[in-house]
Amino acid sequence: MAKRFENKIVAITGGSEGIGLATARLFAAEGARVYITGRRQERLDEAVEEIGSGAVGVRGDAANLADLDRLYERIQRDHGRLDVVFANAGLSESEPRPLGTIDEESVDRLFGLNVRGLLFTVQKALPLLSAGSVVILNGSVAGSKGFPGQSLYNASKAAVRSFARSWTSDLKAQGIRVNVVSPGGTETGPMRSYLTARPGVEDMLKQVVPLGRLGQPDEVARAVLFLASQESSYIAGVELVVDGGSLAV
Repeated sequence: MAKRFENKIVAITGGSEGIGLATARLFAAEGARVYITGRRQERLDEAVEEIGSGAVGVRGDAANLADLDRLYERIQRDHGRLDVVFANAGLSESEPRPLGTIDEESVDRLFGLNVRGLLFTVQKALPLLSAGSVVILNGSVAGSKGFPGQSLYNASKAAVRSFARSWTSDLKAQGIRVNVVSPGGTETGPMRSYLTARPGVEDMLKQVVPLGRLGQPDEVARAVLFLASQESSYIAGVELVVDGGSLAV
């Protein structure tokens, strides 16, 4: 099989589990040198071993600017350049918070990672990027919906979608493409915990998805690799929705 990312340098925040880990594995399998971040050192070490192919783990929180600096300083020392950034790290509310119950801590925590952290993940990478580099942002179908009790998460992912439009304009002179991948319900650890604690919700989700099931992390990961590859060379500023058709139908 042709390796589309031979000798490419890829950075993935939140790459120690879920969609981030699945994406890191596929990039490595296609020849990339992959750098991932994660907050828990033990899990990060396990992920690096699972990815193989010389993957590097840099412990850190994408909401912490000093941690992002350490990631990019390591890549600068090792390679002096970066070809792909997948700003993947993010979080959602574990419990519904309808308007009237939202507190400052929730706003700061969720926007601190999903919006502020994502912004600086990309901005701090810019010195390592050049013409032909690609930035992919992890959005969500929530950015186009009004899920009840999830206004913070919905709004944060709408901001991610907006960033892709604006940054496509900002970076066009540098030849850097920016796109968004927006998953629907995907079979990750946090999603499984959420569904297990709420009997009946999984069946309800499957009923509104035309394909009748949750997505798999690898299915989202393959969409990320498409957006990072030359196969999408004339695609910029778009949102590629990977949700089994639930948003479109």
